[in-house]
Amino acid sequence: MISKELLDTAFHINSPELLAQYLQATCDAYGITSKEEICAFLAQTAHESNNFTAMSENLNYSDVGLLKTFPKYFSKESAKQYARKPSDIASRVYANRMGNGDESTGDGFEFRGAGFMQITGKTTFDAYSEDKQMTVEDVSNYARTLEGACDSAGWYWWKQNLNRYVDDFETLSRKINGGTNGLEDRIDKYHSILSVYPE
Repeated sequence: MISKELLDTAFHINSPELLAQYLQATCDAYGITSKEEICAFLAQTAHESNNFTAMSENLNYSDVGLLKTFPKYFSKESAKQYARKPSDIASRVYANRMGNGDESTGDGFEFRGAGFMQITGKTTFDAYSEDKQMTVEDVSNYARTLEGACDSAGWYWWKQNLNRYVDDFETLSRKINGGTNGLEDRIDKYHSILSVYPE
């Protein structure tokens, strides 16, 4: 059973009272049921969300940050124009991919990363909205609430059938992040929660 005390002990945080309740409801709803599945889900979502604090992608980059993170999309000159303008940055870097329209539509910002698994792009939000029977605009907002951040992460986990990778953390991390970014922290978090999770 997921509890506030469990989360706080495993991840050294002071979590919101409702977080454990929402995470438990999410695991129940999306078939994340074994000890290993639950601990893997919690470890991965904790890593992706900076210990359950980030429910929406932060794109408030400086010009230097833009050039380092998105060198494909910015020159030195354009980085200065876009710096510290999250909506403009998202609209540019996520334009014309993942189901988003061009930069002028603002889709990149509307469908920027959301929830504890940072679901991204109109195609993904469309699929989530269809399964939730909500409008795409409503799920975009919902995924940025505490309840929705949990639920959208569980939905993504279920949609990608990630339970099958809990014994292979590198592959699991690649399926979530596209690479092995933060792999050591993800593994550390998994062992930390596994060690205190009740039998």
